[in-house]
Amino acid sequence: MTGRAWRLVDGFGLQAPKLGVCDADTPGPGQLRLRVAAVSLNYRDLMVVQGTYDPRLVMPRVLLSDCVARVDGIGEGVLGWAVGDRVCPVFAPGWHAGEPGDAAGAGALGHRADGVARDFVCVSAADVVAVPPHLSDAEAATLPCAGVTAWHALSTLPALGPEATIVVQGTGGVSMFALQIARLRGARVIVTSGSDEKRARAQALGASHTVNYRDTPRWSKAVRALTGGMGADLVVEVGGVGTLAESLSATRNSGTICVIGVLSGRVGEVDLAPVLMRNLRLQGVFVGHRGHLRGLCAALAARPDVRPVIDRTFDFEALPDALAYLEKGAHVGKVVLTL
Repeated sequence: MTGRAWRLVDGFGLQAPKLGVCDADTPGPGQLRLRVAAVSLNYRDLMVVQGTYDPRLVMPRVLLSDCVARVDGIGEGVLGWAVGDRVCPVFAPGWHAGEPGDAAGAGALGHRADGVARDFVCVSAADVVAVPPHLSDAEAATLPCAGVTAWHALSTLPALGPEATIVVQGTGGVSMFALQIARLRGARVIVTSGSDEKRARAQALGASHTVNYRDTPRWSKAVRALTGGMGADLVVEVGGVGTLAESLSATRNSGTICVIGVLSGRVGEVDLAPVLMRNLRLQGVFVGHRGHLRGLCAALAARPDVRPVIDRTFDFEALPDALAYLEKGAHVGKVVLTL
């Protein structure tokens, strides 16, 4: 039995991925064979394809890290799963709890290990999580990276409730998950965006306030004004070096900035004085482990009225078009391919 797979074969670029044949392997001991139903795109995937994530990427490489799939075959010794069960593989196979360690990054799907942009994939039965039944395939496919990253970031606060204020940058996949998860836990959320249309969408999803960073480049002042001069408890920092100074200014004393993205750059000058003088915490967030994915799925299963935000779906064969759309940055939430 064979299927299809999107691979980088001999170079980088939006038109570089090639759709070819991929065998549906027989699951080995302890493995499940999955028939993929939908895959979602992350900014990381765009960077991989463009060659900016790892210019020395070993090719050929099957792309993408996030999918939802149905169990299609069961290897020897596997208990607890049945053919037809709907699951998500974890982003970093083998990372089930605790700190990531070097192995988590080395085995992350779609980079140093083949990804899920294919019809069939074999994975360890220990590396999948059942998904909430009320979610569509497209919605469930967004959970392993974007959803887990937001869940992990917000879990860095010891308490998250009505007294907490979270700042979310932009309206991409992680940011919209952070908005929804923070609202589930009762926190107030301030969203920054350069688009009034996107700000309106964020407010419809539960944002307490929004700030247009194009009209207000020093948006940290707006955040402080909205918090009585105190600043936010946590800033979900997706921009990188280009936005970090404002994030530091927007955060209350002893608050946290979760660094999860580098959209505006990863190298540059940073004034560390605010970090020292105001006891701030810069916390890097590398996606998350199986326990984070389980926690997110349990929270969503308990609230069937909450669904991941899907901006647009593409056919599986249209991966280059979907990547080009993601690159434009016009989306709110996630971009998904359906099989």
